[in-house]
Amino acid sequence: QVQLVESGGGLVQAGGSLRLSCVVSGSFPSDNVMAWYRQAPGKKREQVARISSGGATNYADSVKGRFTISRDNAKNMVFLQMNSLKPEDTAVYYCRLEFRWGLGQLEYWGQGTQVTVSS
Repeated sequence: QVQLVESGGGLVQAGGSLRLSCVVSGSFPSDNVMAWYRQAPGKKREQVARISSGGATNYADSVKGRFTISRDNAKNMVFLQMNSLKPEDTAVYYCRLEFRWGLGQLEYWGQGTQVTVSS
């Protein structure tokens, strides 16, 4: 059973920084993609950043230049360094793992961690 557990959320003032972590347990292919999503109250869940097992990254325009995604394949962990935080970054942040399985793909989500940025 694959499980994802996020940590590192909290309350921070605008302009501050936070580092989110996500650890994945269980068995899954080494060829995978990990991503961070967020969902603010009353809004749709949106992808913030993603990183392949090879290290290729992609960011939402709203966080480019401020957030950095990274991963430690040996420890099955993914991180999100968030700098220059803004009140609009306030949301529940979720970690997601996806990989090919047969002819389709599987995805797993963490339970989320709250990030609150005060103005």
